[in-house]
Amino acid sequence: MGGALGDALGMPTQLLSAAAIRRAYGFVDRFIDPAGDHPVSRGLPAGMITDDTEQTLLLAQELVTGGERFDHAAWVERLLAWETDVKARGSYDLLGPSTKRAIDLIRAGTPAKEAGREGTTNGAAMRIAPVAIAMPAEPLTALIDKVAETCAATHATTVAIAAASAVAAAVSAAIDGADWNAAAEHGIAAAIRAREVGAWTAAPDIASRIRWARDLVSGQSEEAAIASIVDLVGTSVASQESVPAAFAVVVAAKGDPWRVAVIAANLGGDTDTIGAIAATMAGAASGFAKLPAERVAELRGLDIAEVKRLAEGLLRLRGAARGARG
Repeated sequence: MGGALGDALGMPTQLLSAAAIRRAYGFVDRFIDPAGDHPVSRGLPAGMITDDTEQTLLLAQELVTGGERFDHAAWVERLLAWETDVKARGSYDLLGPSTKRAIDLIRAGTPAKEAGREGTTNGAAMRIAPVAIAMPAEPLTALIDKVAETCAATHATTVAIAAASAVAAAVSAAIDGADWNAAAEHGIAAAIRAREVGAWTAAPDIASRIRWARDLVSGQSEEAAIASIVDLVGTSVASQESVPAAFAVVVAAKGDPWRVAVIAANLGGDTDTIGAIAATMAGAASGFAKLPAERVAELRGLDIAEVKRLAEGLLRLRGAARGARG
């Protein structure tokens, strides 16, 4: 639910520059309708979730349905059916480039387990929370293996898997009681462990980038932190920019989930995904009770009762995984 807040708040500002956001909306600290000429979000109502949350729920459904064994073929079928629905709704432009490319390859006959070998962007990290809920933070190797399994069809590269592993480990550690700072350290450890998992791609080291981005904004004001993230870390869909940016946003907001969403929405670039990732991590550390109830009630496009059911199912998988390891 933290991720949904970050996603929906960033929906009208995504793909715009920080300066364009100021001109169009001022400082965004509430759900707003996108501008009528927005390149991808025009026509969506304030508070509407996007593909970030939809894919997260889609992965949660697959994990809960499949149980302890991840059914790769069934996951691909879910993705293909979802893509068809997204096109029918006229929201195809919201899809990320790696997911689009992989789905096109699969439809053209490429085996699903090979389709993600060029996926380097942040789509895996944005939807990874269900794996984090279903898998204990330790042992890290088991968590990373599950992350990589769910990345195979769309984001099977070293940079994407390391980024998704960092987010998953941070969220899983937070569920086990770590505060947002300790959870981030667990995420960095996972990124180090996962740096050679998947198809190699030329990209900066995710763990080093996360640590540097967190240190960069530590002690800065929100305004200065936003400038540092925009000018130095980067806010594009590239995993090596948006995922370190999300970790930095959590530092800038001192772990407050709603403030995380606000800061992310005003960055420019891939605001909805950075907000979704950052608020997922902050929300996992704070707990649902710390999310602003009035903002949760304003969310559009998801059934909170269904989200609760999926979360409970994922927690049962977590308990089973922990029990199987003694």
